[in-house]
Amino acid sequence: MTAFQRKPRVAREKELLEKAARYLPSGVRGATFDPEYAMVAESGHGCRIRDISGNEYIDYLMGSGPLLLGHAHPAVVEAVAKRLDKGSSYLMVNEPAIELAEAIVECVPCADKVCFNSTGSESTFFAMRMARAFTGREKILKLEGGYHGTNDYALMTTQWTREPSTYPTPVADSAGIPRAVLDQVLIAPFNDIETTGALIEQHHHELAAVILEPLQRTIPPVAGFLEGLRELCTHHDIVLIYDEVVTGFRLALGGAQEYYGVVPDLTALCKGIASGYPISVLCGRADIMDLADPRRMLKGDHVRQTGTFSGNSISCTAALATLRELRKEGFYASLFAKGRRLMDGLQRSLEAAGIVAKVTGEPAAFQPWFTDAEVIDFRSTLGADAAMNTRFTELLLQQGIVKAHEKFFVSAAHDDGAIETTLAAFESVAVQLAST
Repeated sequence: MTAFQRKPRVAREKELLEKAARYLPSGVRGATFDPEYAMVAESGHGCRIRDISGNEYIDYLMGSGPLLLGHAHPAVVEAVAKRLDKGSSYLMVNEPAIELAEAIVECVPCADKVCFNSTGSESTFFAMRMARAFTGREKILKLEGGYHGTNDYALMTTQWTREPSTYPTPVADSAGIPRAVLDQVLIAPFNDIETTGALIEQHHHELAAVILEPLQRTIPPVAGFLEGLRELCTHHDIVLIYDEVVTGFRLALGGAQEYYGVVPDLTALCKGIASGYPISVLCGRADIMDLADPRRMLKGDHVRQTGTFSGNSISCTAALATLRELRKEGFYASLFAKGRRLMDGLQRSLEAAGIVAKVTGEPAAFQPWFTDAEVIDFRSTLGADAAMNTRFTELLLQQGIVKAHEKFFVSAAHDDGAIETTLAAFESVAVQLAST
């Protein structure tokens, strides 16, 4: 195994980075904000990504999760190429969209009907709108630390909140959100059915929905938590919404609701379905989803939820090709075996170096928390050493490993060679961390 040697930036990459700083207000997106590690992606194939200067990295960022099959999977590339000369977007229903809707209903336990969007933020936003229309109530209860995209209702007490308020008061995590929106969102703790249940009982008469990530970031649900929420929402006719933008198709073909065995009323899906092509899905119970039927416009109870590029034929074609790969026998067993090797190897390396940390999540998506506390909810993560995590990310980059600032996203493309290289990098990085 040849040690990774990062090549110096070529003039073209320097020029592009300067343009990015000049023209893009968000600057350079990547694994870290440190300009020392900034790069411009040139291409990706399988589990590896290459920058403009010719450096090739093993990629666990994976586009922040969508590339479940890896970069440029041949079956997806072929399917999209065959579709391209037929056009891309018609603002009309098309055969790939119809076939994809049928496939989603076959896979996802809660799905009776399907609406297409372009981003996860849209689908969670429309899910909350549908719940309000269906119940005639207006407030939404979300779980502290959960992330549901960038719509105003979702950006309340998310993973970026450093000083959460007392329950159920929300904290807005962006400038520009109207104060009136805060009055419509309640916050409750993840994995605490007693406190969350008491808040639901207290506010059930004004709650349209409870929305959560069933795997919150990388914190799995404790036994009975999802079941308790399901029972409470059913009892009070509250719509239970799963945000499966990350977990959909990643934890199982039927997502977290199949994996954990608790079925919601509505689900937002996105990242795992289309190998990086822009699409998201809102699916669920027919009696709720039927509110999107435009024939209801004259009745006054129609829920508008669509977009110019919703259900475009290229993204739907990519999704159909992706699903064919995910349905193959042994796909998830292989994916989880890869992830388990990495999770266990990371935990062993940190422990061997004397670093106190907890590796949490599921094998397909996990992360280390540099803390001695049991990580069971958002507040238990606040004591983790964020600087240590940043250093960990940077040291991995020096070893030729790219990850998200938080998670490792494992793909089917991560082969034995990539995993062995990663495990060796874990050992080396852990030793370096222990010496700083």
